[in-house]
Amino acid sequence: MSTRVSLPGMHTPGAGFDEPFEMLDACHDRVRRSLDLLRRLRQHLHARGCDESARQAARDVLRYFDIAAPLHHQDEELHVFPPLLAPGGDEQLAALVRQMQRDHVLMAERWAAARGALQELAQGRLTAFAPAHEAAFDRFADCYADHLRHEDDRIYPAARAALAPDARHAMGGEMAARRGVRQGAI
Repeated sequence: MSTRVSLPGMHTPGAGFDEPFEMLDACHDRVRRSLDLLRRLRQHLHARGCDESARQAARDVLRYFDIAAPLHHQDEELHVFPPLLAPGGDEQLAALVRQMQRDHVLMAERWAAARGALQELAQGRLTAFAPAHEAAFDRFADCYADHLRHEDDRIYPAARAALAPDARHAMGGEMAARRGVRQGAI
Protein backbone atom coordinates (compact mmCIF):
# COMPACT_ATOMS: atom_id res chain seq x y z
CA MET A 1 0.00 0.00 0.00
CA SER A 2 1.46 3.35 -1.04
CA THR A 3 1.80 6.13 1.50
CA ARG A 4 2.51 8.79 -1.11
CA VAL A 5 0.74 12.08 -0.55
CA SER A 6 -0.17 13.14 -4.06
CA LEU A 7 -1.83 16.09 -5.64
CA PRO A 8 -3.58 14.90 -8.80
CA GLY A 9 -4.63 17.30 -11.52
CA MET A 10 -2.15 20.09 -11.00
CA HIS A 11 -2.46 20.94 -14.67
CA THR A 12 -5.57 22.72 -15.85
CA PRO A 13 -5.94 22.08 -19.56
CA GLY A 14 -7.20 24.90 -21.72
CA ALA A 15 -6.25 27.75 -19.38
CA GLY A 16 -3.74 30.03 -21.05
CA PHE A 17 -2.63 33.62 -20.88
CA ASP A 18 -4.70 34.45 -23.97
CA GLU A 19 -7.72 33.96 -21.65
CA PRO A 20 -6.47 35.65 -18.46
CA PHE A 21 -9.63 35.19 -16.40
CA GLU A 22 -9.67 31.49 -17.15
CA MET A 23 -6.03 31.45 -16.03
CA LEU A 24 -7.00 33.22 -12.80
CA ASP A 25 -9.82 30.71 -12.27
CA ALA A 26 -7.32 27.88 -12.79
CA CYS A 27 -5.07 29.51 -10.18
CA HIS A 28 -7.96 29.44 -7.71
CA ASP A 29 -8.34 25.72 -8.42
CA ARG A 30 -4.63 25.26 -7.71
CA VAL A 31 -4.93 27.23 -4.46
CA ARG A 32 -7.72 24.90 -3.36
CA ARG A 33 -5.72 21.81 -4.36
CA SER A 34 -2.60 23.12 -2.58
CA LEU A 35 -4.59 23.82 0.58
CA ASP A 36 -6.09 20.35 0.32
CA LEU A 37 -2.59 18.90 -0.06
CA LEU A 38 -1.56 20.73 3.13
CA ARG A 39 -4.60 19.26 4.91
CA ARG A 40 -3.77 15.75 3.67
CA LEU A 41 -0.11 16.19 4.61
CA ARG A 42 -1.15 17.02 8.17
CA GLN A 43 -3.37 13.92 8.28
CA HIS A 44 -0.55 11.81 6.84
CA LEU A 45 1.87 12.95 9.54
CA HIS A 46 -0.64 12.07 12.26
CA ALA A 47 -1.45 8.67 10.76
CA ARG A 48 1.85 7.52 9.30
CA GLY A 49 4.57 9.89 10.42
CA CYS A 50 7.14 11.68 8.34
CA ASP A 51 8.48 10.01 5.22
CA GLU A 52 9.71 11.09 1.80
CA SER A 53 6.13 11.46 0.55
CA ALA A 54 5.40 13.90 3.36
CA ARG A 55 8.58 15.86 2.69
CA GLN A 56 7.70 16.04 -1.03
CA ALA A 57 4.18 17.24 -0.24
CA ALA A 58 5.66 19.96 1.98
CA ARG A 59 7.95 21.02 -0.89
CA ASP A 60 4.97 21.12 -3.26
CA VAL A 61 2.93 23.32 -0.90
CA LEU A 62 5.94 25.60 -0.36
CA ARG A 63 6.55 25.93 -4.09
CA TYR A 64 2.95 26.89 -4.79
CA PHE A 65 2.56 29.47 -2.03
CA ASP A 66 6.10 30.86 -2.36
CA ILE A 67 6.01 31.33 -6.14
CA ALA A 68 2.63 30.97 -7.84
CA ALA A 69 0.34 32.53 -5.22
CA PRO A 70 2.27 35.83 -4.98
CA LEU A 71 2.21 36.13 -8.79
CA HIS A 72 -1.52 35.46 -8.77
CA HIS A 73 -2.10 38.15 -6.15
CA GLN A 74 0.02 40.56 -8.19
CA ASP A 75 -2.12 39.80 -11.26
CA GLU A 76 -5.22 40.72 -9.31
CA GLU A 77 -3.70 43.86 -7.79
CA LEU A 78 -2.52 45.13 -11.17
CA HIS A 79 -5.34 44.06 -13.49
CA VAL A 80 -8.50 42.92 -11.72
CA PHE A 81 -8.89 45.38 -8.87
CA PRO A 82 -8.09 48.76 -10.50
CA PRO A 83 -11.08 48.95 -12.86
CA LEU A 84 -13.38 48.10 -9.94
CA LEU A 85 -11.92 50.92 -7.86
CA ALA A 86 -12.41 53.57 -10.54
CA PRO A 87 -14.20 56.72 -9.39
CA GLY A 88 -17.94 56.61 -9.93
CA GLY A 89 -18.10 52.83 -9.72
CA ASP A 90 -20.13 50.59 -7.47
CA GLU A 91 -19.10 51.57 -3.91
CA GLN A 92 -20.13 48.23 -2.38
CA LEU A 93 -18.00 46.42 -4.93
CA ALA A 94 -15.11 48.84 -4.30
CA ALA A 95 -15.37 48.12 -0.56
CA LEU A 96 -15.18 44.41 -1.30
CA VAL A 97 -12.11 44.99 -3.51
CA ARG A 98 -10.44 46.90 -0.69
CA GLN A 99 -11.17 43.92 1.58
CA MET A 100 -9.57 41.62 -1.02
CA GLN A 101 -6.48 43.87 -0.97
CA ARG A 102 -6.33 43.64 2.83
CA ASP A 103 -6.75 39.86 2.52
CA HIS A 104 -3.67 39.70 0.29
CA VAL A 105 -1.62 41.41 2.98
CA LEU A 106 -3.06 39.14 5.66
CA MET A 107 -2.43 36.01 3.55
CA ALA A 108 1.20 37.00 3.05
CA GLU A 109 1.60 37.55 6.80
CA ARG A 110 -0.07 34.25 7.64
CA TRP A 111 1.97 32.41 5.03
CA ALA A 112 5.16 33.84 6.52
CA ALA A 113 4.05 32.51 9.91
CA ALA A 114 3.14 29.06 8.53
CA ARG A 115 5.89 28.31 6.02
CA GLY A 116 8.77 27.78 8.44
CA ALA A 117 7.43 24.48 9.76
CA LEU A 118 6.81 23.23 6.21
CA GLN A 119 10.32 24.22 5.22
CA GLU A 120 11.79 22.40 8.23
CA LEU A 121 9.76 19.29 7.37
CA ALA A 122 10.71 19.47 3.68
CA GLN A 123 14.39 19.65 4.62
CA GLY A 124 14.18 16.75 7.07
CA ARG A 125 14.75 18.85 10.19
CA LEU A 126 11.21 18.35 11.53
CA THR A 127 9.15 15.16 11.64
CA ALA A 128 5.87 16.41 13.14
CA PHE A 129 3.99 19.64 13.50
CA ALA A 130 3.51 21.22 16.93
CA PRO A 131 0.10 22.61 17.95
CA ALA A 132 1.39 26.13 17.17
CA HIS A 133 2.24 25.02 13.61
CA GLU A 134 -1.20 23.43 13.20
CA ALA A 135 -2.84 26.67 14.37
CA ALA A 136 -0.75 28.70 11.92
CA PHE A 137 -1.82 26.39 9.06
CA ASP A 138 -5.47 26.75 10.08
CA ARG A 139 -5.23 30.56 10.17
CA PHE A 140 -3.56 30.58 6.76
CA ALA A 141 -6.11 28.23 5.14
CA ASP A 142 -9.05 30.02 6.74
CA CYS A 143 -7.90 33.28 5.12
CA TYR A 144 -8.59 31.84 1.70
CA ALA A 145 -12.17 30.55 2.15
CA ASP A 146 -14.18 33.78 1.89
CA HIS A 147 -11.53 35.44 -0.24
CA LEU A 148 -11.82 32.91 -3.07
CA ARG A 149 -15.61 32.86 -2.85
CA HIS A 150 -15.86 36.65 -3.13
CA GLU A 151 -13.45 36.78 -6.04
CA ASP A 152 -15.18 33.93 -7.88
CA ASP A 153 -18.72 35.21 -7.25
CA ARG A 154 -18.39 38.99 -7.46
CA ILE A 155 -14.95 40.35 -8.26
CA TYR A 156 -14.01 38.33 -11.34
CA PRO A 157 -17.41 38.66 -13.07
CA ALA A 158 -17.40 42.43 -12.49
CA ALA A 159 -13.82 42.79 -13.72
CA ARG A 160 -14.55 40.65 -16.80
CA ALA A 161 -17.44 42.96 -17.63
CA ALA A 162 -15.35 46.08 -17.00
CA LEU A 163 -12.37 45.12 -19.18
CA ALA A 164 -12.55 45.43 -22.94
CA PRO A 165 -11.07 42.59 -25.04
CA ASP A 166 -7.91 44.58 -25.82
CA ALA A 167 -7.38 45.25 -22.09
CA ARG A 168 -7.85 41.52 -21.35
CA HIS A 169 -5.32 40.70 -24.08
CA ALA A 170 -2.79 43.14 -22.60
CA MET A 171 -3.50 41.70 -19.15
CA GLY A 172 -2.71 38.20 -20.40
CA GLY A 173 0.51 39.40 -22.00
CA GLU A 174 1.64 41.06 -18.79
CA MET A 175 0.72 37.98 -16.73
CA ALA A 176 2.77 35.80 -19.09
CA ALA A 177 5.72 38.20 -19.02
CA ARG A 178 5.79 38.18 -15.21
CA ARG A 179 6.22 34.41 -15.43
CA GLY A 180 8.80 34.52 -18.20
CA VAL A 181 6.43 33.02 -20.77
CA ARG A 182 6.04 34.35 -24.28
CA GLN A 183 2.33 34.87 -24.93
CA GLY A 184 1.13 32.44 -27.55
CA ALA A 185 3.93 30.00 -26.65
CA ILE A 186 1.58 27.87 -24.57
